[in-house]
Amino acid sequence: MTITRRLRAARGLVTAFAATSAAHLGAIVTGTSVLQNATKPALMPLLAAHSLASSERAPRLLAPALLASAAGDVLLQFDGQATFLAGMGAFATAHVAYVTMFVRMGALDDRRRSLLVGAAYAAAWAGMITALWPGLGGLQVPVALYSLLLTSTAVTSSGLGLRTGLGGGLFLLSDSLIATKLAGWRELPGHGFWIMATYLAAQWLLASGAIRAAEAAEDAGAADPELTAGARLSATA
Repeated sequence: MTITRRLRAARGLVTAFAATSAAHLGAIVTGTSVLQNATKPALMPLLAAHSLASSERAPRLLAPALLASAAGDVLLQFDGQATFLAGMGAFATAHVAYVTMFVRMGALDDRRRSLLVGAAYAAAWAGMITALWPGLGGLQVPVALYSLLLTSTAVTSSGLGLRTGLGGGLFLLSDSLIATKLAGWRELPGHGFWIMATYLAAQWLLASGAIRAAEAAEDAGAADPELTAGARLSATA
C-alpha cells in the first residue's frame, strides 16, 4: 500500500471510529439499546485498524490490546456473572498486552519517576479496593486482581508521556465507575455515558500516544544510535 493510500485509509478509519463513538454515546443518552449493542462491538476494531493504517511503526502489541478490549466489550453486553467474568478476563488480557508493550518501549527506564508514580497509583488502588470491598460480594477477588492489572497500565503508560499517561488514568477512572456500580454505590447522573466516554478517550489516547512514542523513539535512535530506549523517550518527551 502506498503512503497516500495508507493515509486515506487512516483518515477514513478515524472518521468511522469518531462517528461510531458519537453514535454509541448518543444511543446511551437516548436509551436506544439496539444502537448501543450495534455500535459497541465495532469501536475497538475500528481503532485498531486505524492504528495499523496510520503508521507502519505502530507497536506490535497495540492491535492485540485493542482487539482483546473489543472481545471484552462484546462479552459485557450480556447479562450474567459468567459472561461478566469472561469480559473481565478479556480486558485483563488487553492490560497485559499494554503493560508489556509500554515496558518494552522503555516506560520504566526512569526508575525514580516510575517509583513515585507507582507509589501514588498503589495508594489510590488500595484506597479504592478498601472502599469497594464490602459491596463487591463474590466479585471481590476478581475485581481486586483485575484492578491491579488496570493500575499497572496506568503506571506504565505514564512513562511514555502525557498523552499515554492521561489515557491510562482515564481507563482507570472508567473502570472505577463500573466498580462503584458493582458495589451498589449511588450512580452519577449519566453514569453509563461517563463510563463509555472516558473509556473511548482512554483507548484513543493510549493508541495514538503509543504510536507517537514509537515513532519519536525510532527517529531519535536513527539520529543518535547510542541512545538507549529510555533516553530516546526522554529526549522526545
